[in-house]
Amino acid sequence: MSLKKPIKVVGVSSGKGGVGKTTISVNIAAALVKQGLDVLLLDGDLGLANVQLALGAVSEYNFSHVLSGEKTLDDVVIETVSGVDLVPGASGLKDLASLSERETSSVIQAFSSLTKQYDVFLIDTAAGISSSVVSLLGACQHRIIVLKDDPSSIADAYATIKVLFLEGITRGIYLLPNEVAGMEHAEQLFTNLNKVIAKFLGFETSYAGFVKHDDAIPQAWKKAMPIVSCFPNSESAREFRKLANFVTNLNSNMDDNGGLQFFFNQLHSAYRSA
Repeated sequence: MSLKKPIKVVGVSSGKGGVGKTTISVNIAAALVKQGLDVLLLDGDLGLANVQLALGAVSEYNFSHVLSGEKTLDDVVIETVSGVDLVPGASGLKDLASLSERETSSVIQAFSSLTKQYDVFLIDTAAGISSSVVSLLGACQHRIIVLKDDPSSIADAYATIKVLFLEGITRGIYLLPNEVAGMEHAEQLFTNLNKVIAKFLGFETSYAGFVKHDDAIPQAWKKAMPIVSCFPNSESAREFRKLANFVTNLNSNMDDNGGLQFFFNQLHSAYRSA
């Protein structure tokens, strides 16, 4: 695979589980495809993978077969009905940070040998702030942190950002308030957390946008489809299209820590030091 094509590498994380991170990832990916972009979505959770459920995808193989060397990444990538190419995660596997040197090398080689080129590489990380999550986020160009107006969600989003800060990462961090009442609610949530970040960490994050509470979202999960596909006229579908535009406009300059090569190098470096 040629690594010369500029590609956006975007990680979606949350700190806390249950705040809608996977819903965000799946629908941004599907909305980007509707813009005519080629999107690869990696389910980065090797413990409780569920992205394929949201996309209605079934596969005999998953990322564990790549790690074991049984299959190539091309073998396990699923082209879903929404047009998103998915690398399925697996359930019950060990943390990425505990991979052996051989397995780590397999990960790097797997991505570098993909035959298809993509415009956006989107990573839905596991919940929490384990070393594997931090390694994945640190290797990305851009990091979207999803949070809800809930004390534990806000605290965990801050904890994620603090860990990134301690790793020397202060650029390319964006907050995305989810399940809010509206724009004013979202902006207030963003402003309040950003003030805390500025006070205690000495830098500010950026605003990615927001998603309102929408009863159509659980209905979309039941249909195993992105909401932008099954309820395209819903409020949240419109907001996901705006988020896709936000991702489209993010910098993908290869000279600005961009592209898959940077991701591979950073990932390899992080795992070697884990």
